[in-house]
Amino acid sequence: MPYMSGDDFSVHADECAKQDSGWMPLSDLPDEVNSIEDLECECWDEYESLAEV
Repeated sequence: MPYMSGDDFSVHADECAKQDSGWMPLSDLPDEVNSIEDLECECWDEYESLAEV
């Protein structure tokens, strides 16, 4: 499940090491995310495509 940071609205994977209590779960990735490259955090490096998310 993706999570959004309350600080900068960036999207992260469930197991991201940067996660803190200010994060909120998302049911889907934001509309502006069209590929895995759109997700900037290194927590997405283990995925090769959005289909895996």
